[in-house]
Amino acid sequence: MLKGHQSWLFENNPVIAGTAAIVGPFEGQGPLAHDFDIVHGDLRLGQDSWEKAERTLLEEAANLAIEKAGITKESINFLVGGDLMNQIISSTFAARTLQIPYIGVFGACSTSMESLALAANFVNSRSAKYAMASACSHNATAEKQFRYPTEYGSQKPPTAQFSVTGAGVSIVTQQGKGPYVTSATMGRVVDMGITDPFNMGAAMAPAAVDTIQAHFRDLRIEPGYYDLIVTGDLSKVGYAIANEMFEKNKFPIQQTVYKDCGMMMYDYEKQKVQAGASGAGCSAIVTYGHLLRRMREKELNRILVVATGALLSPISFQQGETIPCIAHAVSIENEVRQL
Repeated sequence: MLKGHQSWLFENNPVIAGTAAIVGPFEGQGPLAHDFDIVHGDLRLGQDSWEKAERTLLEEAANLAIEKAGITKESINFLVGGDLMNQIISSTFAARTLQIPYIGVFGACSTSMESLALAANFVNSRSAKYAMASACSHNATAEKQFRYPTEYGSQKPPTAQFSVTGAGVSIVTQQGKGPYVTSATMGRVVDMGITDPFNMGAAMAPAAVDTIQAHFRDLRIEPGYYDLIVTGDLSKVGYAIANEMFEKNKFPIQQTVYKDCGMMMYDYEKQKVQAGASGAGCSAIVTYGHLLRRMREKELNRILVVATGALLSPISFQQGETIPCIAHAVSIENEVRQL
């Protein structure tokens, strides 16, 4: 049901029945490596293009999530997913292979929670018995489309981020033992006039702050309700800006633990990732791999995942447009929320 102005409260308690997080070799060298289902040793995954490799990541993650949920592909009513490629071709071509009724979405790096929110809403409203949510990215495809091909060896500024190679998938259904998707807040487009594609953390931070504050305003709860609030991929630059904005707005973020997936993904001392991680796969694999593992082990019981996205395209950048950004928040809990 609608709660406040831009949030949904899922009174029928959609359940995350199965997840998969599959990554590339560089992600397998980071601190979260043991939380991923598969770490590939080959960035191409045996394919003859980066784009085919990204599609393969998603297909593998989808099939593994289905297996872990204990269902068949034919049981799934809808696949909701997207990626960073023009016309979301990684998701679309994977859907061609999977043959699941498909709803393609684009929220850039916010797609992981956009897709999960929509999948949960379908299940909550009984419009679906099983819904799949997905997001993926590949470092080489993203660099080639939005910046410079990695083969160029171009130098990047400290504000730049390193696109994750990975795919995250979840299966949402009507019944089970949890964890439960309890609510979602859909973000507004926020544009602070930034034009630099190498500084997307700064561009996305205001959207993250806007959605987080809207979530607590709509649901009339305090940040301390959650064990952890995690943004998608603001990384060092955007994370610092977000904290400054919370302080300026007198928003009590200090009541809980606040982290960022882009800062959790890699080892800053050993891996050259500039400000940190980004990519549609970033918050997907951190959530479906690392965070849900911690929830299963009861280290965390209530989390709010706020995936952030920069909605630029190569065309908009080439025409000198600013970067519009968005953030979508989804709460995941081990216990049914008391309405």
